[in-house]
Amino acid sequence: MPTPPQPTVPSRRPVAIERPVAITRRRERPRQLLALLAICLAALVTGWVQAAPAPGSPQGAAKPPKSAEPKPAAKPGSAAPAASQAAHGSASSAPSGSAPGANVSAANGSPGAPQSGYVHGLAPLPGDAPVPLHLRPPGARADDGGPSPIIFPAQKLTIRFNHKKHSQELGLTCKACHDAAASSQKSSDRLLPSPERCDGCHATDHRDLSAVTADASELIGQCGFCHIGYKEGDKNRVARLTLPKPNLKFSHKAHIDRNIGCEQCHGAVEELELATRDQLPRMSGCLKCHQAPEPARGDAKGQCTTCHLTERPGGTLRTQFPQGQLTPPNWLHNAGHTPDWLERHKYVAGADSQLCSSCHTEKYCTDCHDGRVRPRKVHPNDFISSHPIAARQGGQRCTSCHQQQSFCVGCHQRAGVTLSGPYGQFAGRGRFHPPKAEWTDPPRSASHHAWEAQRNLNACVSCHQERDCLICHSTAAVGGRGMSGMGTSGQGVNPHPTGFRSRCGTALRKNARACLTCHDPADPQLRECR
Repeated sequence: MPTPPQPTVPSRRPVAIERPVAITRRRERPRQLLALLAICLAALVTGWVQAAPAPGSPQGAAKPPKSAEPKPAAKPGSAAPAASQAAHGSASSAPSGSAPGANVSAANGSPGAPQSGYVHGLAPLPGDAPVPLHLRPPGARADDGGPSPIIFPAQKLTIRFNHKKHSQELGLTCKACHDAAASSQKSSDRLLPSPERCDGCHATDHRDLSAVTADASELIGQCGFCHIGYKEGDKNRVARLTLPKPNLKFSHKAHIDRNIGCEQCHGAVEELELATRDQLPRMSGCLKCHQAPEPARGDAKGQCTTCHLTERPGGTLRTQFPQGQLTPPNWLHNAGHTPDWLERHKYVAGADSQLCSSCHTEKYCTDCHDGRVRPRKVHPNDFISSHPIAARQGGQRCTSCHQQQSFCVGCHQRAGVTLSGPYGQFAGRGRFHPPKAEWTDPPRSASHHAWEAQRNLNACVSCHQERDCLICHSTAAVGGRGMSGMGTSGQGVNPHPTGFRSRCGTALRKNARACLTCHDPADPQLRECR
């Protein structure tokens, strides 16, 4: 009997239910985020361990190892290894073959700058701290403002260089870079090392700057490691280092041959990160050997012309420079040309006239001190006759040189000019004018005051006012009183000569003050002259 077919029983195996794709991805995303976070954390820990310096080694002082084989250029945008960044500061690298000075980027248009934590000679001391006196050149003072800006013009330092690192950590002496100083006999000689001198340690070839690559592991060989800024108008070249030649005579060879060390003129440069203009010599330090009249040390002469430039061989010192006028400092025999120098110079010149003759010729002094009337820088030719006007306008300028009680009064007494009486009781009272018979009485002689007034009226008005003339030259009283003191009217001498009416308008326009001395502004006669 055939077996009847068994009914099909459905399988108990769970059937997968197809869920929407969005729901599946939403549940898997937290797992992906956790995995990514774990990878980042591991990378950070690894980088921190690699960047940590070895025990006992200074941070940032490690030098990246140089490979015997040339290293491939870093890809654009790739970061430097952590160890190299810790040693030299982070910097983004540029594509290989980029222009010199443009392969390392930095702020403010600089070709590249180390991190602030890496001290690389951006200032004399960390944090731009002031250089203490014991590190400055001999003779420096806290308030001296640095070396003379006339002798040592302003510089433009566009390079980083850590003297302390090179001298103390690397054991280099001054001669290692400045060996040309031993044979230099002129202050204009350029004593900086050649760029090729730096190539011995830095992975750079200054002879062919196009070969400089953006190898991030060799930052010490990049332009931006030492150079700051670009040349104006040319972003492919680094900024030029400007060191103007000093305005003085100086022989490094003469000093080195006498065993005078660098620190005796430049101070403790080996303690500084960047040597600036402030480490240039001070004159007071030079005088420790060149002081006169004390005995000079060795062949160090005390004459000013030993170091200072002259107008011509054997002549006076050159004092005019593009940077300004060279004048002595006040600490040098109190000879500073301060505002009161006109009054003080007689004491300095009296104590040491040779000090003045270093810059000034004898004529410079005799222009004022020759005792004769001639064109001079201080007073004009006719100053004896015109000085009363100048004295009234600027009395303080007169007293800066002259003592009023001794100089002015003494001269006036010798000249016969006195103040006895309201008007000196005419000229006959003193010896300044000729006798009255010649000076005022008719007939007019060659020495009559009328001719003198026409020849040099300024000499008259130096002492006299218009009212003094009206003592005689008026026909009526002025202001209701007699100007002569002898009555209510003048002496009857008409101040207007014949034909004056035709030219009174010109006289009124030239000097109305003289007219208003006698005439009222509303006087009809004045209106006719206007």
